[in-house]
Amino acid sequence: MKIAIIGYSGSGKSTLAKHLAAKHGTDVLYLDTVHWLPGWNERSREEKEKIVEDFLNTHGSWVIDGNYSKLFYDRRMEEADQIIFMAFNRFACLYRAYKRHKAYKGRSRESITEGCDEKMDLEFIKWILHGGRSKKAKARYTGVIEKFGDKVTVIKNQRQLERFYKENGLPTENVI
Repeated sequence: MKIAIIGYSGSGKSTLAKHLAAKHGTDVLYLDTVHWLPGWNERSREEKEKIVEDFLNTHGSWVIDGNYSKLFYDRRMEEADQIIFMAFNRFACLYRAYKRHKAYKGRSRESITEGCDEKMDLEFIKWILHGGRSKKAKARYTGVIEKFGDKVTVIKNQRQLERFYKENGLPTENVI
């Protein structure tokens, strides 16, 4: 089973990835851990691409969480047996990111690089509300739905997320 989880920041991609990987007994790659590697701004794009390419080449099944169009996006979508698009509205994502910030304030979560502590600053708020929802990003999501519609699941709200968890036998406590 190969599952790609894409969508807006704060929508719950990483939590879902963790649960799906556990259910299917496979490895998960959180693309935030690749993008935000220690010394990330000095690391080359090629170095980050190599990490993702090596993961894809060495795993027969996987769950990959994240967008990052320059990290084998097309290949991930092509190879995925299932694509989950977390399409929560911007205010739900902001609320969810705030709750995550409260839970992890001042420390790293498992889906981000160690030493990259959880934060909630104006730049990130702007990203959740506007930057991550650019016309280009929306067009990329629309393209995925059009091209791979038969294997795409779109989750737009909490009710749909809870239903997805239940239908897939995932733990439903604290689904946020």
